[in-house]
Amino acid sequence: MTGRAALTYREPKKAEPYADALRDAGVEPVLVAPDSARRLDGLEGLLLSGGTDLNPRLYGSAPQPEDEPADDERDALEAGLLAEALEADLPILAICRGMQLCNVAHGGTLIQHLNSPIHRVKGGDPAAAVHQIDVEGGTRLAAILGEGVHGVNSRHHQAVGRIGKGLRVTARSIPDGVVEAMERDDRRFVVAVQWHPEDQVRRDEEQKKLFAAFGEALRH
Repeated sequence: MTGRAALTYREPKKAEPYADALRDAGVEPVLVAPDSARRLDGLEGLLLSGGTDLNPRLYGSAPQPEDEPADDERDALEAGLLAEALEADLPILAICRGMQLCNVAHGGTLIQHLNSPIHRVKGGDPAAAVHQIDVEGGTRLAAILGEGVHGVNSRHHQAVGRIGKGLRVTARSIPDGVVEAMERDDRRFVVAVQWHPEDQVRRDEEQKKLFAAFGEALRH
């Protein structure tokens, strides 16, 4: 194993694909839920996983009919761990809800509902790509996955709105331009993606590179 990383979650079953992808990359996951909260002492990194909507009050908005019930305990746990990891410059991989939380934590906002079928898994296979993204050249994400077009399996009804301070957009969806990836240039490794590479690794070797790059960052 290359190191130990906190893996945040709410439902144990949904944490399993993330944990498996980390182990395959040589990273030991340390599961952290609101009822088993801990700090990052003794750990080398942080993975913020997917899940339910953030409380819109965190970014100055009122609840909308399409919003999922707020999980204030999880919001507070992950915001605290993210701040701790950023302060210590620990590698961070943020996925789906994790990317949205990362943006909000940096002062950004969210689009509360996408009225679009593009970002929904079809046919019941969570590993299947449902649309394409365009990865910007000269970014860390491009160094990991390659510049240009990739198929992804993003499934979400919310998206990044105003970009948080210090964050850089590194990929957008085709054809609607929704933000699909972000990163910070002033930290060792802060990569956030809107899709679910933990599922795609079952059929797309390219997606394994995200977890491998995260594991590599733990060693440096």
